[in-house]
Amino acid sequence: MAAISQEELEERVAIIHRFKALLEQQRGKFQEYLTVLEKQQDSITAENPDNLLAHTELEQQIVRNLSSLQKVIVPMKKLYNANSSADAAQEDAEIKKIQDDLSDLQMKVLRQNEINRDLLKIHIDQLKNQMSNFKNPYKNNRSVYASAQQQRVATMVQVDV
Repeated sequence: MAAISQEELEERVAIIHRFKALLEQQRGKFQEYLTVLEKQQDSITAENPDNLLAHTELEQQIVRNLSSLQKVIVPMKKLYNANSSADAAQEDAEIKKIQDDLSDLQMKVLRQNEINRDLLKIHIDQLKNQMSNFKNPYKNNRSVYASAQQQRVATMVQVDV
């Protein structure tokens, strides 16, 4: 194995540390996302539309942040893979653990998202059912304005000057 220069070693270490920090940041965002989804489930169950809206807006913000973070992680991962060496076994183990945690969190987020979607679908179906069963008490009653059309109305008007 060829010896690497101090500068190249420092560059590899910097890449590893930056990649690890990005993964930890992403893990934190996924944990935050999961918490929001769990609270969103409570809002759906409690039929609290204001809290549901607030959680949905927060969820959208977190997803945008994750998307932005992912745009940085992808090229950093390529750099990391291109520059990784056998010397960094301890760092590799830490990065592998973070990546495993991320995969686990992603699965939890997807499951919670599915639970929330199912709860919302059930709630929407219930609302549709209630609306279809709603009876309009004024449906067969004539309005005040409609009854005026049935009364006899003069056809000629006399104007005196």
